[in-house]
Amino acid sequence: IAATQPSTNWHLKENAREHHTSKFSSEELIVRRGQAFTITFNGTERPEQNLIFIAETGPKPSKATKTLATFDISSTVSKEGWSAVLQSTSSNSVSISISSPHNAVIGRYRLSVQTGSASPAILGTFVLLFNPWSSGDDVFMPSKAECEEYVLEEFGIIFAGNKNHISSFGWNFGQFQGDILNICLSIMDRSLYYRQDPVTDVSHRHDPRYLGRVLSAMVNANDDQGVVLGNWSGKYEGGKNPSSWTGSGEILQSWKKSGFKPVKYGQCWVFAAVLTTVLRCLGIPTRTITNFSSAHDADGNLRVDEFYDADGNHLERGADSVWNFHVWNESWFTRNDLGPSYSGWQVLDATPQEQSGGIYQCGPASRHAIKEGEVDLDYDGTFVFAEVNADCMYWNYDSATGKKTLIFSKSTEIGASISTKAVGRDDRVDVTSDYKYEEGSAKERDIFKKARKKLGLEDKFDPTAPKMEEIEQKPDISGKFKVAGSLEVGKDLNLLLVLENLQSDAKTVNVNMTAWSTLYTRRRVNQIWKDSLSVTLAPKEEKQFPIKIKYPEYQQQLTTDKTIQVTALCHVEGGIQVLVKRNITLDNPAIDIQVLGEAKVNKEVVVEVAFTNPIDTEVKDCVLQVEGSDLLQGILELRIPSLKASETSSTKLKLIPSEAGLKHLLVNFSCDKFADIKTFKMVKVIN
Repeated sequence: IAATQPSTNWHLKENAREHHTSKFSSEELIVRRGQAFTITFNGTERPEQNLIFIAETGPKPSKATKTLATFDISSTVSKEGWSAVLQSTSSNSVSISISSPHNAVIGRYRLSVQTGSASPAILGTFVLLFNPWSSGDDVFMPSKAECEEYVLEEFGIIFAGNKNHISSFGWNFGQFQGDILNICLSIMDRSLYYRQDPVTDVSHRHDPRYLGRVLSAMVNANDDQGVVLGNWSGKYEGGKNPSSWTGSGEILQSWKKSGFKPVKYGQCWVFAAVLTTVLRCLGIPTRTITNFSSAHDADGNLRVDEFYDADGNHLERGADSVWNFHVWNESWFTRNDLGPSYSGWQVLDATPQEQSGGIYQCGPASRHAIKEGEVDLDYDGTFVFAEVNADCMYWNYDSATGKKTLIFSKSTEIGASISTKAVGRDDRVDVTSDYKYEEGSAKERDIFKKARKKLGLEDKFDPTAPKMEEIEQKPDISGKFKVAGSLEVGKDLNLLLVLENLQSDAKTVNVNMTAWSTLYTRRRVNQIWKDSLSVTLAPKEEKQFPIKIKYPEYQQQLTTDKTIQVTALCHVEGGIQVLVKRNITLDNPAIDIQVLGEAKVNKEVVVEVAFTNPIDTEVKDCVLQVEGSDLLQGILELRIPSLKASETSSTKLKLIPSEAGLKHLLVNFSCDKFADIKTFKMVKVIN
């Protein structure tokens, strides 16, 4: 006899509270694995008799791939598989507590029930996620505060700028908003792994290691029509400038709306932020990490080569590069494949830099393995180790003869001030010592040698070892650039070139200086300024030379990364060349947010955003963009009238908060002279 369709009460509120899934706004049950949830259904005669439950996921559910489970009512929760425990019965309904195993495949399940010989009746669908609150789960995180931050927090802070001048901006991860969970599930179903072999792919979805790697590939568009298309050209026609996004929601929604066409455009922090959203949504604790002076070692020799011409211009030669900063992810899970000491934070990087296993994916690399120089362990340890440890070699290159001469090398340049947001606070935490031993210490050099040895780069066999003409000579002078005054867009840039004679006889020096606007990857875009000077330095003398680059000189040339590289190549008569360089990041002017009155759930509250034009010309095409999870739906975009010199604009907007707690409002202001001035404000919402 065909069973009548039972009606199911999923106890959405109670189950969500127990499973830390209350923030999802869904009519579907969302629960975490390895933990019981309760459902009540009716339409079964003599319900406690011979009920058999069927939970299945994926395109071809089977017991062999652990994508199909059949289980009947038992008196206790099963240690191994799925189980159902009878809670209560009445004349026409039954309440059951269902538990999944700690290592269940995650994703959307269909739940059916069968009584006697009747065909199974579908109770409905539910979504199963990772469970960092449960000690049996691979993603178990003992600290509740860390679970709150790395899984439930929808706001993040991303660090940028450069190591001499760290800046930060807010980001709305928004992992619980609207349709994001469904989009995350469809990301998994669009990966190359799924397309090649859907059955095997789904059966691996119990493993955070596997999913982390797959999703690091899917967040970039390379290979698989993934979510975000990278663009580091400085020209962003046909898409959005990467620095204009303020959250992941708009990006993920656009990807889905366009029929899954890659969203234009992203740079490293966009890839990292979107991956954070996806992994937090699925229940894997994840955070963004910023590495300053980050190496991209393309040839795997743990060395980065940079070339300069006789005028001090940085040349685009070779595939190696050093970025002012690079943002990647850390996710928290065990490494059963490597052993207990390698569990904990794992590096994942969704920015498409080098291929791994034939596609643009990176990680998971155990952070502990990176610190210990275990570069041979899965996955991509060599690349990540180089990002924080590579040695820098600076060369003078003569394009006429093809001759290269080593100017100097530096082993303490790469991997500085590695940063992430603090747990429960809007502060920066330095995690450099979790990636490497102290720069300049014997231990740090030993680890570097160990890594080289594992890669077969011991110096005697090393094709990259210095040849005779590459042996470093001692320079006769030293130099540095000092910043004099503020580093602000709209103001003149004042620097001092400081040169010091290290010898006890006089030295004549010819200096060629250039300043270029660059991207944050230090890729040169426009020359801003050049100059040269000749100077004789008395024995042991130090001299300072002021340099002024006026705002009108750089304004047209500046990229939206607001970065300038200044170099001085010093030709010492009768001695070796000395290269002096500095990467400068300018700050945008400030923007101010005030919350007028108390913010209460479902009550209107007014927010005022003020901006003062700091330059002596009019600014036009002003646009204000506002977003914030639980404070407003989607993104609010407002056009603002032009502002004359020193004029202040004040814009009032109304919010209706939907949930109590500490929320963050993100604001992005742009005009023809200033791109993407970002700020955020914490808003305390009460019931």
